[in-house]
Amino acid sequence: MRVAAIQMNSGADPERNLALAAKLLGDAARDGCILAVLPENFALMPQRGRDKAMHAEQPGTGPIQDFLAETAAQHRMWIIGGSMPLASPEPERVYGACVVMDDQGDLRAVYRKIHLFDVDLPDREESYRESHSMYPGDEPAAVDTPAGRVGLTICYDVRFPELYRALVGDGATVFTVPAAFTAVTGAAHWHTLLRARAIENLAYVIAPGQFGTHPDNRETYGHSVIVDPWGRVLAEQASGNCAVVAEIDPEAPDKLRENFPALANRRL
Repeated sequence: MRVAAIQMNSGADPERNLALAAKLLGDAARDGCILAVLPENFALMPQRGRDKAMHAEQPGTGPIQDFLAETAAQHRMWIIGGSMPLASPEPERVYGACVVMDDQGDLRAVYRKIHLFDVDLPDREESYRESHSMYPGDEPAAVDTPAGRVGLTICYDVRFPELYRALVGDGATVFTVPAAFTAVTGAAHWHTLLRARAIENLAYVIAPGQFGTHPDNRETYGHSVIVDPWGRVLAEQASGNCAVVAEIDPEAPDKLRENFPALANRRL
């Protein structure tokens, strides 16, 4: 089965971002993909984080989710919507939420990003405080798809392996990691973290990223990648708006877990 990681350079105009996403999702569908994953903040990378609140939607309704539903139904393709702003208990902060539409355009799952990127980069004059504009989720989420049971995560989540263990416990054989990784942390850790999550859990990883410079002057790393359960990179693109496509076998993780029983051998 063919799957796609959609790489984008999103800006502050949701209409333009959705038009670009529509083109790239169409490319993935024409390439025979049954599932495509959009990057974090695919619909909006604003100049100020709190501008996201102006575009916050309720689960199941709103122009961004309507776009995802209509596009999924049009192409008969599952779409995992990286992350988008959903309303939270605080009007000035939003959930960074990953919504999943099936190939009929029906909403199948919502995951709200648990780990927020509140970080000062070492030896750099770069500081990030996602908690100023975002509200943390608190529940892992997985969903059954034709590509396998998908554990949903977002960007900074990849640094917290306990989340992935919890998702494996819920039956996940594929992880999605839509991201807007900074250029600095991406160059240092992106591939290592993604391959580690694949290897230690014997699962596929589909990780679409933002790339280039955005309205807030953040530079993101790109390098959207698909990794197999043995840690091998199946497909990658460093930069450019594109669909990164690879063939995966939904039965491979279970077969590998049986033949190489690292998960069964856990003691703690």
